[in-house]
Amino acid sequence: MVSTFQTSSGLPCSRRRYAVIAVRLSLAAVTVAMSICGPSLSSMAAAPPERVVRYSEFGATGDGKTDDIDAIAAAHAFANQHGLAVKADEGATYYIGGKNRTAVIQTDTDFGTAAFIIDDTRVQDRNAPVFLVSSSLKPFQLKGVSSLKKNQEKIDVSLPGTCLVSVTNSRVRRFIRFGANRNNGSPQTEVFIVDQDGNVDKNAPIIWDFDRITDITAYPVDATKLTISGGRFTTIANTDESKYTYYSRGIAIRRSKVLVDGLEHRVTGEGDQGAPYGGFINIGSCSDVTVQNTILTGRKIYRTIGAAGVPVSMGSYDISLNRALNVSFVHCSQTNDINDGGYWGIMGSNYCKNLVFDNCVFSRFDAHMGVANATIRNSTLGHQGINAIGCGIFTVENTTIHGRSLINLRSDYGSTWEGEFVIRNCVFVPAGGRPISASLIGGSYSGQHDFGYTCYMPERIIIESLRIDDSNHPANYQGPAIFANFNPRMTDDSHVEAFPYVRTREVILDNVTTASGKALRLSDNPFMFRDVKVTVKQRPLDG
Repeated sequence: MVSTFQTSSGLPCSRRRYAVIAVRLSLAAVTVAMSICGPSLSSMAAAPPERVVRYSEFGATGDGKTDDIDAIAAAHAFANQHGLAVKADEGATYYIGGKNRTAVIQTDTDFGTAAFIIDDTRVQDRNAPVFLVSSSLKPFQLKGVSSLKKNQEKIDVSLPGTCLVSVTNSRVRRFIRFGANRNNGSPQTEVFIVDQDGNVDKNAPIIWDFDRITDITAYPVDATKLTISGGRFTTIANTDESKYTYYSRGIAIRRSKVLVDGLEHRVTGEGDQGAPYGGFINIGSCSDVTVQNTILTGRKIYRTIGAAGVPVSMGSYDISLNRALNVSFVHCSQTNDINDGGYWGIMGSNYCKNLVFDNCVFSRFDAHMGVANATIRNSTLGHQGINAIGCGIFTVENTTIHGRSLINLRSDYGSTWEGEFVIRNCVFVPAGGRPISASLIGGSYSGQHDFGYTCYMPERIIIESLRIDDSNHPANYQGPAIFANFNPRMTDDSHVEAFPYVRTREVILDNVTTASGKALRLSDNPFMFRDVKVTVKQRPLDG
């Protein structure tokens, strides 16, 4: 016998018939029914595990016109409560307006072939994601840890399980930015993985000394993987004033162990002005996230006045990573031309470790405020190429890179990389048409600005089997150089750096060839790199 009783609407409320009722009730009535039937519905733990929740059960029309966000959020709330998967209705088009409502995903979700229209033209809260992938495991403050040391292998804590730990010392400023977007830096920040006994994961070591800790938060790592698949998303872009008021209306992932598979995101409605975007896929405070077989879209570049009072192009992203570890993009691409300079580089990251691009076609890889260890393989990168600062090993394999440099060390953060570059079996296509030489390692460092840390060039650079396709070069082209002219003022011993730059010790070249036939040079500023040991296994270095 099925237990039933009457709701205020006069309709029977039962475990087996709840889905049918939800279709018939208005969203408000569904909310009332859920509150009334709470004890009965909570017992649905006995429901068959193959039960799938659909948006239409909670009133979503899927007609592309009616705002379905409340129904979508309610469906996920019910699924989360009862541990059920969610599946979008096949062929539906869900319109999502500007209401301040977020659908929280805590169970496997299959968007399938459904379409989602996200309208950003009138938004109540531009910082509220449409979907939030979260864990049922709540973060907590760690007690008893007052300091940390670089490369410390264990901390004196006992945890309920493996956790991502985020640490801040607000009294120390790092990444004190230089240039048109100059600022006073950010608090010293660190993320790493710790097991239940306090052992730090050696693949993501602690990279700063913390003499003082002002915040230390543990985010439990889920034991199982959550999968999000399918979905064809279209954002109708905002037309706000072009200034640094970022929009974050997409999918925010704040749970570890997540797979995103087969998603598509496109953008329409970009006009003469607009505010930038902070990533349709926004991954933060988590680890072990893979995005695969996914198509994304570069954002149109808008300009504003920067902190230095001069015009700047605003970064605008479809991928944003922040305080995230072990994140991979596999077999991913973008809808627009990766070499179209009218669109910003698709990806930006801060405070991350162990990032991977594998079989991707994107306009850019970028580590903004540092990355520890990164790998790019079997990929093609467009007009903004590789931009990075950080530490550890940066490996680039079987990849074609466009841009002015093979790897550009971001000058606004001190062109720093404390570690090694390993480049194998790659093609570098320098940007043509400029009266300058292409450089493999680009950057700029005056030696007169305090970035909040000592700045390094890679200690060792290994380049094996590199083809430089410099056939489209200007008439006065002198040939490619290993290093850009990082400091044009450093031409003799009289130049003094207030903040000395730790330069590369060794470069190993094996089978580096050019389409132009011109030899690889050391630099336009050979004095600055006079102490670098260069070993060439193929041909003499033209210095």
